[in-house]
Amino acid sequence: MADRRSRPRAGLTREKILDAAIAFVGEHGLTALSTRKLGAAMGVDGMSLYHYVPSKAALLDGMVERLLEQSMGELLPADDQPWPEAITAMAHGLRATLLVHPATLAILATRPVNSPGAYRILESGLSVMCGQGVSLGRAMDIVNAVMTFVIGHTLAEAGTTPGHEDADAGQTDADAYPLLAESLATGAGLDFESRFATTVDILVRGFAEAT
Repeated sequence: MADRRSRPRAGLTREKILDAAIAFVGEHGLTALSTRKLGAAMGVDGMSLYHYVPSKAALLDGMVERLLEQSMGELLPADDQPWPEAITAMAHGLRATLLVHPATLAILATRPVNSPGAYRILESGLSVMCGQGVSLGRAMDIVNAVMTFVIGHTLAEAGTTPGHEDADAGQTDADAYPLLAESLATGAGLDFESRFATTVDILVRGFAEAT
């Protein structure tokens, strides 16, 4: 009897499986993800997924790839595009995708880039920077710093504490902490969109000036 793992299934593609996995994690959480449960959610035998994603690790790596493709795939820079402009656009694209799929933040934060599609996106950014005189080591520093900031900022913006999803910031004693109380009352410095854009700009310009 042929191994069902080796058989392609009509209507299934790797991209459909990865998109379904991202949606599954959004609905059920990362700890609930398995090929059996994912297959059931897709209406297919979980074993049939192994033709496209041969292991749980391959599924997670593919999800990282898919998230990067969705956020940056159409933003891959041309060789003559100034690298600060390209990296800034990619940072905003990644944040936008993660805000749509906040449950995947833990995957992107903890899984290394480990698939051809993800390598292609990373290589494109490095190629533009190195082609414009940035050393490879510094280019890697820029990518890691920007990615870390995007993931951390988006986690603070959209993440929740498990079991305390409805947590409230509560009240701040204005007499003891007047500046914090004023910030909470007026919203000063609390706009995520503005904070993100400003910080990415400062981060990228700082690297550009130091390079």
